[in-house]
Amino acid sequence: MTEERRPGELSARELLRWTWRQVTSMRTALVLLLLLALAAIPGSVIPQAGVDSLAVTRWKNDHPKLTPVYERLDLFSVYSSPWFSAIYLLLVLSLVGCIVPRLFVYYRALRAQPPVAPRHLGRMPVQASYDSELEPEEVLARARAVLGRRHRVRPAADGDDFVAAERGYVREAGNLLFHLSVLIVLAGFAVGGLWGYQGGVIITSGSTFSNSLTQYDDFKPGGLFRQAQMKDFRFTVDKFDVDWLKSGPRVGQARKFEAHLSYRESLDGPEKHYDLRVNHPLEIDGTDVFLIGHGYAPVVTVRDGKGNITYTGPTPFLPQDASFLSFGVIKPPVSDPQIGLEGLFYPTFDMRKGDPVTVFGDDLNPTLSMLAYTGDLGIESGRSQSVYVLDKTDATLVEKDGKPIRVDLQPGDTFELPDNLGSVTFDRVDPWIRVQISQTPGKGVALVGVILALIGLCASLFIRPRRVWVRASPGTMDGNGGSRVEVAVLDRSGNGEMDEILSTLLGQLKEVPR
Repeated sequence: MTEERRPGELSARELLRWTWRQVTSMRTALVLLLLLALAAIPGSVIPQAGVDSLAVTRWKNDHPKLTPVYERLDLFSVYSSPWFSAIYLLLVLSLVGCIVPRLFVYYRALRAQPPVAPRHLGRMPVQASYDSELEPEEVLARARAVLGRRHRVRPAADGDDFVAAERGYVREAGNLLFHLSVLIVLAGFAVGGLWGYQGGVIITSGSTFSNSLTQYDDFKPGGLFRQAQMKDFRFTVDKFDVDWLKSGPRVGQARKFEAHLSYRESLDGPEKHYDLRVNHPLEIDGTDVFLIGHGYAPVVTVRDGKGNITYTGPTPFLPQDASFLSFGVIKPPVSDPQIGLEGLFYPTFDMRKGDPVTVFGDDLNPTLSMLAYTGDLGIESGRSQSVYVLDKTDATLVEKDGKPIRVDLQPGDTFELPDNLGSVTFDRVDPWIRVQISQTPGKGVALVGVILALIGLCASLFIRPRRVWVRASPGTMDGNGGSRVEVAVLDRSGNGEMDEILSTLLGQLKEVPR
């Protein structure tokens, strides 16, 4: 005895079929496309770990309460998060489910003949009729010749008193091409995300970068990335120029950045030169080098109490605002006792109302102002990993007469630390640039998809499908025969100006053949 189902209850098979229809409906595809666009907004507003890890670090330091929430939601790596991938895959599935059935429908439509003429053409929205001296057979032959130039005409059959024609099949092909191109673009992004990589590095002026994993500050590979994909190139930052605005409402802001590079595409390749600018990347054998930021690296020399150099070289300081007030940390790797400094770099130092400020982004009056720490800074033990963070958990602030000392220096100055801890010398200022190096194998595929989308969109917008019928029936022209001709035009897109098309067609049909 079979168990009766309640009204509205679906079996497992029917539930799966209903779910598939919902997922593959055009409405669902549009909703998923909107969700994908909305999901990409956090990736463009919140710093992303794969794009600029330094900006992520600064954001976390500035928002300690929001950071755990954002990390739990994967908002610092939006494009690799599970929820973004789920929307992405569902959109692909929905588009495939929409496009494949429509391809079969379109194929059948291409093979189908234009429909027969309606019984009453006079009831069509756009129609006209006239009397002709020609016999019905001659009118139909002339209509077939006129319409056959730009329309697909239904083959004649015995007893037909009409000609049926249709055009505009490419419009649906444009719709299908547009939706297919979206899949191509998504596939291009997927290829780039799986086989590509993206990394960032800060390079000071005069330094050389070699394309190896150890040279990167941060590196984000794709799921199927292999180290063998990395091209063996290197480049040197010969010089970095900044054009600062010196007047007007935006005074003090940088207008133009340009890094002059010398590069080799291989170890033994010839040296080439390139001026790297914003939105003008250097392309080396499928790998792009983008200029995405710049700042200052004070060159500091630290000596211990015996006068031995424990640290020297440019130290990148990270900009905190548009005036390039920068924060940085100096950690000599080997010193006894351990010494660490952290503080601010002022490109153009000035005192305003008793407070130190930087009034210009250009390094017109560079000044370092730092605090010194001694003790266990985690340098030798490796506890402190980031070069931009000083671990002060087990350290003490260097003081003099019970007050913290502040190491204030300008280029050429030397500050002697108390208690025979050594000295700090500010030698000069070197600029640094931050570059993003990425290899995106699927960008060509995505570009092809975008071009096809534009072609398909233009076809679907500007091509208007229409049907035309011409019927000729025996009539009377001054008692000498003739025929009664009825012409009707139907615009299938619903937005065409058919009156003008009908008028042109009538003129062609009434034209006396030579």
